[in-house]
Amino acid sequence: MSLPSDTPQGIADALEYLQHHLHKLTERQNVSENNINTTLVALTIQLQQLTQLVANSSSPPVSNTPPPPVPFPLVSLLFAPTARQMCPKLSCSLDFSGECHNGYAFLNSCSLYICLALEQFHNKEERILWALMFLKSGCAAKWSKNMFYQEVDTGVFPIQT
Repeated sequence: MSLPSDTPQGIADALEYLQHHLHKLTERQNVSENNINTTLVALTIQLQQLTQLVANSSSPPVSNTPPPPVPFPLVSLLFAPTARQMCPKLSCSLDFSGECHNGYAFLNSCSLYICLALEQFHNKEERILWALMFLKSGCAAKWSKNMFYQEVDTGVFPIQT
Protein backbone atom coordinates (compact mmCIF):
# COMPACT_ATOMS: atom_id res chain seq x y z
CA MET A 1 0.00 0.00 0.00
CA SER A 2 1.43 3.34 -1.04
CA LEU A 3 1.13 6.26 1.37
CA PRO A 4 1.29 9.94 0.46
CA SER A 5 4.80 11.36 0.74
CA ASP A 6 3.75 13.78 3.51
CA THR A 7 2.54 10.96 5.83
CA PRO A 8 4.27 11.23 9.21
CA GLN A 9 6.71 8.40 9.94
CA GLY A 10 4.84 7.42 13.13
CA ILE A 11 1.63 6.80 11.20
CA ALA A 12 3.49 4.86 8.51
CA ASP A 13 5.16 2.70 11.18
CA ALA A 14 1.82 2.12 12.93
CA LEU A 15 0.21 1.10 9.64
CA GLU A 16 3.06 -1.31 8.87
CA TYR A 17 2.73 -2.77 12.38
CA LEU A 18 -1.03 -3.26 11.93
CA GLN A 19 -0.59 -4.85 8.50
CA HIS A 20 1.97 -7.26 9.93
CA HIS A 21 -0.37 -8.29 12.74
CA LEU A 22 -3.31 -8.60 10.36
CA HIS A 23 -1.23 -10.99 8.27
CA LYS A 24 -0.33 -13.03 11.38
CA LEU A 25 -4.00 -13.15 12.46
CA THR A 26 -5.01 -14.33 9.00
CA GLU A 27 -2.42 -17.14 9.21
CA ARG A 28 -3.73 -18.14 12.64
CA GLN A 29 -7.29 -18.16 11.31
CA ASN A 30 -6.26 -20.49 8.47
CA VAL A 31 -4.58 -22.86 10.94
CA SER A 32 -7.68 -22.76 13.15
CA GLU A 33 -9.92 -23.54 10.17
CA ASN A 34 -7.72 -26.52 9.27
CA ASN A 35 -7.87 -27.75 12.88
CA ILE A 36 -11.65 -27.35 12.94
CA ASN A 37 -11.98 -29.28 9.67
CA THR A 38 -9.74 -32.06 11.00
CA THR A 39 -11.75 -32.24 14.22
CA LEU A 40 -15.01 -32.26 12.28
CA VAL A 41 -13.82 -35.19 10.18
CA ALA A 42 -12.75 -37.11 13.30
CA LEU A 43 -16.07 -36.41 15.03
CA THR A 44 -17.99 -37.47 11.92
CA ILE A 45 -16.11 -40.77 11.86
CA GLN A 46 -16.75 -41.32 15.58
CA LEU A 47 -20.45 -40.52 15.13
CA GLN A 48 -20.69 -43.03 12.28
CA GLN A 49 -18.96 -45.67 14.42
CA LEU A 50 -21.27 -45.00 17.37
CA THR A 51 -24.33 -45.09 15.13
CA GLN A 52 -23.22 -48.41 13.72
CA LEU A 53 -22.55 -49.79 17.21
CA VAL A 54 -26.03 -48.78 18.34
CA ALA A 55 -27.58 -50.29 15.21
CA ASN A 56 -25.60 -53.52 15.65
CA SER A 57 -26.49 -53.87 19.33
CA SER A 58 -30.23 -53.79 18.62
CA SER A 59 -30.14 -56.20 15.68
CA PRO A 60 -30.20 -60.00 15.97
CA PRO A 61 -26.88 -61.86 15.95
CA VAL A 62 -25.26 -62.13 12.55
CA SER A 63 -23.94 -65.38 11.12
CA ASN A 64 -20.20 -65.99 11.27
CA THR A 65 -19.60 -65.30 7.58
CA PRO A 66 -16.26 -63.63 6.88
CA PRO A 67 -16.27 -59.96 5.85
CA PRO A 68 -15.84 -59.17 2.15
CA PRO A 69 -12.24 -58.79 0.97
CA VAL A 70 -10.71 -55.35 1.23
CA PRO A 71 -9.05 -53.99 -1.92
CA PHE A 72 -5.72 -53.13 -0.36
CA PRO A 73 -2.61 -54.87 -1.67
CA LEU A 74 -1.21 -56.02 1.64
CA VAL A 75 -4.38 -57.59 3.04
CA SER A 76 -3.59 -60.94 1.47
CA LEU A 77 -0.20 -60.94 3.23
CA LEU A 78 -1.70 -60.45 6.68
CA PHE A 79 -3.40 -62.94 8.93
CA ALA A 80 -7.13 -62.54 9.42
CA PRO A 81 -7.84 -60.23 12.40
CA THR A 82 -9.47 -63.10 14.34
CA ALA A 83 -6.36 -65.26 13.92
CA ARG A 84 -4.05 -62.75 15.58
CA GLN A 85 -3.71 -63.05 19.33
CA MET A 86 -1.86 -59.77 19.81
CA CYS A 87 -2.25 -56.62 17.75
CA PRO A 88 0.77 -54.43 17.15
CA LYS A 89 0.69 -50.92 18.54
CA LEU A 90 0.12 -48.70 15.54
CA SER A 91 1.19 -45.13 15.04
CA CYS A 92 -0.93 -42.83 12.95
CA SER A 93 0.08 -41.74 9.51
CA LEU A 94 2.40 -38.80 8.98
CA ASP A 95 0.97 -35.41 8.02
CA PHE A 96 1.16 -34.75 4.30
CA SER A 97 1.61 -31.27 2.80
CA GLY A 98 1.40 -32.31 -0.83
CA GLU A 99 5.12 -32.42 -1.56
CA CYS A 100 5.78 -35.02 -4.25
CA HIS A 101 8.78 -36.61 -2.56
CA ASN A 102 6.61 -37.57 0.45
CA GLY A 103 3.64 -38.87 -1.54
CA TYR A 104 4.48 -42.57 -1.70
CA ALA A 105 5.57 -42.67 1.94
CA PHE A 106 2.26 -41.11 2.99
CA LEU A 107 0.23 -43.47 0.80
CA ASN A 108 2.14 -46.52 2.08
CA SER A 109 1.73 -45.39 5.67
CA CYS A 110 -2.03 -44.98 5.23
CA SER A 111 -2.40 -48.32 3.45
CA LEU A 112 -0.43 -50.18 6.11
CA TYR A 113 -2.39 -48.60 8.95
CA ILE A 114 -5.73 -49.41 7.32
CA CYS A 115 -4.65 -52.99 6.65
CA LEU A 116 -3.46 -53.51 10.22
CA ALA A 117 -6.44 -51.76 11.82
CA LEU A 118 -9.10 -52.95 9.41
CA GLU A 119 -11.65 -53.45 12.20
CA GLN A 120 -11.59 -49.70 12.90
CA PHE A 121 -12.96 -48.87 9.44
CA HIS A 122 -16.44 -49.92 8.46
CA ASN A 123 -16.50 -48.63 4.89
CA LYS A 124 -14.47 -46.85 2.21
CA GLU A 125 -15.79 -43.43 3.24
CA GLU A 126 -14.32 -43.81 6.73
CA ARG A 127 -10.93 -44.73 5.25
CA ILE A 128 -11.00 -41.70 2.95
CA LEU A 129 -12.02 -39.30 5.71
CA TRP A 130 -9.38 -40.75 8.02
CA ALA A 131 -6.65 -40.17 5.41
CA LEU A 132 -7.89 -36.62 4.78
CA MET A 133 -7.26 -35.81 8.45
CA PHE A 134 -3.53 -35.83 7.70
CA LEU A 135 -3.70 -33.23 4.90
CA LYS A 136 -3.03 -30.31 7.21
CA SER A 137 -0.68 -27.98 5.37
CA GLY A 138 0.45 -26.78 1.98
CA CYS A 139 -1.38 -27.59 -1.21
CA ALA A 140 -2.70 -30.84 0.30
CA ALA A 141 -4.68 -28.87 2.91
CA LYS A 142 -6.07 -26.57 0.21
CA TRP A 143 -7.07 -29.58 -1.90
CA SER A 144 -8.74 -31.25 1.07
CA LYS A 145 -10.63 -28.08 1.93
CA ASN A 146 -11.88 -27.89 -1.66
CA MET A 147 -13.20 -31.46 -1.40
CA PHE A 148 -15.33 -30.46 1.59
CA TYR A 149 -16.52 -27.31 -0.18
CA GLN A 150 -17.58 -29.45 -3.15
CA GLU A 151 -19.55 -31.66 -0.79
CA VAL A 152 -21.32 -28.63 0.65
CA ASP A 153 -22.09 -27.32 -2.85
CA THR A 154 -23.25 -30.60 -4.41
CA GLY A 155 -24.38 -32.65 -1.40
CA VAL A 156 -22.08 -35.49 -2.48
CA PHE A 157 -18.52 -36.04 -1.32
CA PRO A 158 -16.40 -36.03 -4.49
CA ILE A 159 -14.11 -38.91 -3.50
CA GLN A 160 -15.76 -42.31 -3.53
CA THR A 161 -12.76 -44.68 -3.63
